[in-house]
Amino acid sequence: VPLSSVAMHIKKLEEAGLIATENQPGSHGSMRVCVCSFTSFSLTTFNADVDSVNKTVSVSMPVGHYFDCAINPPCGLAGEHGAIGAFDTAGTFYLPERVNAQLLWFQSGYIDYKFPNIINSKLKLEELSFSLEICSESAGFLEDWPSEITLSINDIEIGSFISPGDFGARRGKLTPANWPNGSSQYGLLYTISLTSSGTYLNKALINNKVNLSYLNVFALPFIKFRIAIKENAKYVGGINIFGSNYGDYPQDIVMTATYE
Repeated sequence: VPLSSVAMHIKKLEEAGLIATENQPGSHGSMRVCVCSFTSFSLTTFNADVDSVNKTVSVSMPVGHYFDCAINPPCGLAGEHGAIGAFDTAGTFYLPERVNAQLLWFQSGYIDYKFPNIINSKLKLEELSFSLEICSESAGFLEDWPSEITLSINDIEIGSFISPGDFGARRGKLTPANWPNGSSQYGLLYTISLTSSGTYLNKALINNKVNLSYLNVFALPFIKFRIAIKENAKYVGGINIFGSNYGDYPQDIVMTATYE
């Protein structure tokens, strides 16, 4: 590549804030050293509402927009500006301000979200999925703190899985500066999907008995999605649910319908 072309591209990258450069002595004169100046990059490649190419339609649900819950402390809510209500008090989850929550946590119990039923009955549904960032919940944080999480759709249990820990050894990429160190900082991104062959977690089959045909998704004007920590679970290790402005991933809870 001609040196003039390289210089032009380097200049554009530097102006965009993607790299930093510095001149240093070289074996034959001087050399220009380039260093990456960012740690993460997120690119949205499609409209979250409708993607006609991939034949999908999505709805994003803020974590504070649940419609029902029955949770046990320790528990709490936090928004972009800090705590919402009092920590470790179940009544906090009924405050009007709860809709502003970007992070919520509880030890055991369940929380329900009602997504609008956007599924087109005239098209053949291939997959229904839910994507969310979560981790376990301990006092402070514990990287090795398993918790068994159970998911349900329209009151039908679709599967359970183990969250490996409560992550706080580093700050979340999106976690606000006012959120204290030593607390839960980020989670792992999980996608639970239902197809004609069963239920999958991050593309791994976890339940071959509950599939799309087992769920009557057209029966109601909404789709209820429940996230639960059962009191008789193998690991009652709590849960943190992260919104678009906390943790590592710039998203809330996303439901996606994919057609053939």
